[in-house]
Amino acid sequence: MPEETFTPIGQKVEDIAPAAADAQAEDDEPRGVEEIESLCMNCHENGTTRLLLTQIPYFREIIIMSFSCDKCGFQNNEIQPAGTFQLKGVHVELRLTQMEDFARQVVKSDTATVKFIELDVEVPAGRGQLTNVEGLLTTIIEDLEAGQADRKEQAPEVYEKVEEIIQKGRKMLAGEAFPFRVSVDDPAGNSFITPDMRDGVGKWEKREYLRTKEQNEALGLTDTSNEGLTESGDIIPDTVYAFPATCPGCMHPCTTNMKMVDIPHFRQVVIMNTTCDDCGYKSNDVKTGGEVPEKGKKVTIKVRNSVDLARDILKSESCFLECPELNLSVNPGTLGGRFTTVEGLLTQVRDDLHNQIFQTGPEDPAAVHAGDSLPAEEKARWDKFFGDLTAAIKGEREFTIILTDPMASSYVQSLADDPAQPDEQMIVEEYERTDEEEEELGLKDMKTENYSEDH
Repeated sequence: MPEETFTPIGQKVEDIAPAAADAQAEDDEPRGVEEIESLCMNCHENGTTRLLLTQIPYFREIIIMSFSCDKCGFQNNEIQPAGTFQLKGVHVELRLTQMEDFARQVVKSDTATVKFIELDVEVPAGRGQLTNVEGLLTTIIEDLEAGQADRKEQAPEVYEKVEEIIQKGRKMLAGEAFPFRVSVDDPAGNSFITPDMRDGVGKWEKREYLRTKEQNEALGLTDTSNEGLTESGDIIPDTVYAFPATCPGCMHPCTTNMKMVDIPHFRQVVIMNTTCDDCGYKSNDVKTGGEVPEKGKKVTIKVRNSVDLARDILKSESCFLECPELNLSVNPGTLGGRFTTVEGLLTQVRDDLHNQIFQTGPEDPAAVHAGDSLPAEEKARWDKFFGDLTAAIKGEREFTIILTDPMASSYVQSLADDPAQPDEQMIVEEYERTDEEEEELGLKDMKTENYSEDH
């Protein structure tokens, strides 16, 4: 479908309003919502399906579908992603600490699972939904309550356990059980929870991941694992390997290229690139390897001019990036691994975030219509944030970049006479990992000696 078909709801209203006035004279209804006569699966008479093609702020294009039957009163609502499967799956987690967090918008595709972690309740993949956190939790509680009468008679023990979950869920809805977490995991990469620019560390987190063979098969995709690069399975440095893949944009066959590169005074990294000749889709990622270091590493760099903006920088998947002067923080896993320059990294952060918030690039004149569903105060905060970030990218203001990496896999180019040592604008320090970092990296339960023995 043409890209202009998917416009924000506010812009659709603006486009339809003049047409609606003219249509009254011609007795013709303007077409903002498509209506299709379809079969009601409840009474098998004909009902009406309404389709709205629109864009969701912070996300992408979707199709909102609503069915209603005048004969029996049956209704059904759901959403479907208008695009295709993404290259990677996505896991989004929100930590709720106040009542306002219940209003966070949630896009749940039909391939996503939702879990309220402290409630220990998971909603399996099924019908797509456009709702908020309160709506998700309310639906879960109502579904559990629907079968309680039968459980009480047939399985009293199950009834008691379910009742405990219902009461705990109602306390969460009443704001009596903060904090608690909700997560959305979607192998297709088409689900989302709305962020807020005031979210601190640990409040909202988005992590992309490579799908497993089983997940690809469940989605109807061919296996894209890199089997048999060489007979021995070894990777030769500076050699480009190509293996078949499936483009997430158009589902046509494409090629993923992989190359191991030795970064001077650092370590070897693997650069991966996927390009589709049919639709132009491109994706880049960097993976670091090697043994797990005893300590994490924190790198602080003062960026003062264009020379500093041109420094090489490697941000690994496990790295937390922070720019205090720009009110910018990027949680581990959000951007994946990136090997670029300081200017390139900030540009990518700005463009990706701007596209999620406003559905346009930062220099796109159509941005005047974008983000129209955002409150004026919030839109003003985002405008100031992107303005400061653009000024930093252009070298018009000084700022600080802090890379905190528990795996010590991130790197910033030094301009000292001895490149192996930090220059005067850099501070490189090691630190002891916290218990939370050890747990997140899976190191708490790792056993490297006598691992064949039972405890």
